[in-house]
Amino acid sequence: MLFRPTRSALYMPGSNVRALEKAKTLDADAVILDLEDAVAPDLKAVARAQVCGAVAAGGFGHRQVVIRINALDTPWGKYDLEAAAAAKPDAVLVPKPNDASDIERANDGLRRAGAPDTVALWAMVETPLAILNLRELAGAAKHAGSRLSCLVLGTNDLVKETRIELDAARTAALFWLSASVTAASAFGLTVLDGVYNNFKDNEGLEREARQGRMLGFDGKTLIHPDQIKASNRIFSPDAEEVVWARKIIAAFDLPEHQGKGVITLEGRMVELLHAESARRTVAIAEAIAARMPTSL
Repeated sequence: MLFRPTRSALYMPGSNVRALEKAKTLDADAVILDLEDAVAPDLKAVARAQVCGAVAAGGFGHRQVVIRINALDTPWGKYDLEAAAAAKPDAVLVPKPNDASDIERANDGLRRAGAPDTVALWAMVETPLAILNLRELAGAAKHAGSRLSCLVLGTNDLVKETRIELDAARTAALFWLSASVTAASAFGLTVLDGVYNNFKDNEGLEREARQGRMLGFDGKTLIHPDQIKASNRIFSPDAEEVVWARKIIAAFDLPEHQGKGVITLEGRMVELLHAESARRTVAIAEAIAARMPTSL
């Protein structure tokens, strides 16, 4: 198993040159260089040139580099997509897709623009229609030639569109969150939780990140560098998990357990499905340790 962890994905404003340089030094697993919400209309073209120039120049190290373009129906979306394809980031994040046809438009746009196969497609889940069409939207990953690899929750937009009120437990949003994780899991996609807006409230961030991990998210999108450390820690397998996972793998690898679906390990019943989960846990831990030895 090969994994590239995405425990922390930090949005950085594309119009801020200093922020683009700072992104190269942060401990985030991914940086999302934003051409959409963080950029005023009169700065869109400038931000596009700055972001794509920075991505093409490289220097981001282990970090996944993602360009969030403007929605394809806006005056800037087509030009953003073409410029992003030429810059060759790890992924392009498309805002406000409502169904599989919007994913196909983005896929087709990247292909026409000559983006190499290494450029993946990430998709925001931030409209009521996207929630209603999650199976179709995530299922677009299985279409021939699809680049779709990750769903990103846009909880602020969903709150605005539905006029719900969120409490500390995000009770009113639990349907969106769980449905998105389920859809992503069904089609083999990474899925990232939405942002926590109060970047000065570390306790609140930790509470929400732990809830996100409990719900099955792979990581969390962030709005401030101070949120990276907690997100990396919470979405990493802890030491006890990794030790237990290695024991499960070793036990199933014993000659006497070959072909068995269920074994007993230290007084516990362990099934083959637990071995599969254990291999994933170890693969993630090893990927993190190889890249950032101090992260675990």
